[in-house]
Amino acid sequence: MAQRYGGKYSPDDTPGTEPAERPAFQGARVDPVGARSNVLFFPPIILAATSLTAGATGLAVGLLGAGSLLLGAWLLRDGLRAEAEYNTRKVARRPALPRKMLAAVLAAIGAGLAAWKSEPGLVAPLIFAGATGTLHIGAFGIDPLKNKGMEGIDTFQQDRVAAVVNEAEKYLTGMSDAVKRAGDRQVEARVERFQIKARDLIRTVEEDPRDLTAARKFLGVYLMGARDAAVKFADVYSRTRDAKARSDFMMLLTDLEESFGQKTRKLLLDNNSDLTVEIDVLRDRLQREGVRPR
Repeated sequence: MAQRYGGKYSPDDTPGTEPAERPAFQGARVDPVGARSNVLFFPPIILAATSLTAGATGLAVGLLGAGSLLLGAWLLRDGLRAEAEYNTRKVARRPALPRKMLAAVLAAIGAGLAAWKSEPGLVAPLIFAGATGTLHIGAFGIDPLKNKGMEGIDTFQQDRVAAVVNEAEKYLTGMSDAVKRAGDRQVEARVERFQIKARDLIRTVEEDPRDLTAARKFLGVYLMGARDAAVKFADVYSRTRDAKARSDFMMLLTDLEESFGQKTRKLLLDNNSDLTVEIDVLRDRLQREGVRPR
């Protein structure tokens, strides 16, 4: 008897089929540093090169201006990455160092020194410095100036979470650096999939620091073990191309991904239970006060 086809890729999915898997690109990170910021490394090079034949004073001023522009371009890259991290998190503190605003100040100083080298005085350098700083802020904006989602959160507990999260991110970065030495793109993609699950758990703990105790082993011991396993796999596979070592490492990543996913779901269910308790308690109080729903 004929049976209608249905599945994940069917336009009319039939009941009982498995839910679609998360897209591979979901959770992928794009480096916020783009061509707009990278192009700012060219002006200091040009300024330093044109100052070589400008005499002792011109050379000194030109090199100071080039150094200021170069430091500003470098700070801008870090500021863009810090802002991207701030935007991706529901709970975040404002950056301790306003890198983008400092970058704008340094760019203005560098432009002012470059203008003074060509036209000594105050008017021209101030005009060029002001225009450069204004355009820099207009192009890249300023740093986040306030905390996000920190209302009602114990700052001491949040500091403990931040320390654990920073350590976990170091382990994830170490995994990525290690598997690159293996030279296997499929393994790198598999590690990225596991890192998405791990970062889901990290974000869950960040949003509710009370989950730190339950997740500390996952973000510490398990991630450290995963990093060490990635290092050893890269050492072995880069020399021998052992298929069994590759298969064992891929199975380990599958087990880790399932474990981290289950832990994240459990923490989320616990958080939902807490919300239900709060709602029930509030309803009981309203009923004792004589307030009843229609």
